[in-house]
Amino acid sequence: MKQLEIFVERIILASRWLLVVFYIGLAIALMLYAVSFGVKLWKFATHITSSDEAESILDMLGLIDAALVASLVVMVIISGYENFVSKFDEEDKVHWLGEIDANSLKIKVASTIVAISSIHLLQIFLNVDKYSGEKLMWYTIIHIAFVVSALFLAFIDRVTAMTKSLNKQKQQEAPKL
Repeated sequence: MKQLEIFVERIILASRWLLVVFYIGLAIALMLYAVSFGVKLWKFATHITSSDEAESILDMLGLIDAALVASLVVMVIISGYENFVSKFDEEDKVHWLGEIDANSLKIKVASTIVAISSIHLLQIFLNVDKYSGEKLMWYTIIHIAFVVSALFLAFIDRVTAMTKSLNKQKQQEAPKL
């Protein structure tokens, strides 16, 4: 029976390598998104002289939005691989590898989503005449929901860190038998 348990545990542990397929897929998607970014950048560059200021701002916000999305994908790929599959061998060459654990990843993802949502909302407000009042209200409510969710995640992360710190402190102060 113990051999069966060990066999099952090995299969379960080995299954983490299936995540590599997802991370490679995300890397491929990121390459395709980079092509899309290049097209947007080219369009922006070739039309800069004929665009008014509002159009230029909207185009730049679109480029910033794309950069944030790309950064989010990179964060998920690297920290997901590092946390769930295997440590990187060259961690000492990139100082921030290993610093993004699952909890900090959640906070970073949530804050990036809020930033992306903020950019979209700003783009909408710059084109306010194209949207009905009801749509504007819903876009704003959705953005506020993202902000509140990010704040709750940050709060939960802080409480968890404080609880761990207190528990560690209690263990260190406990008399040794």
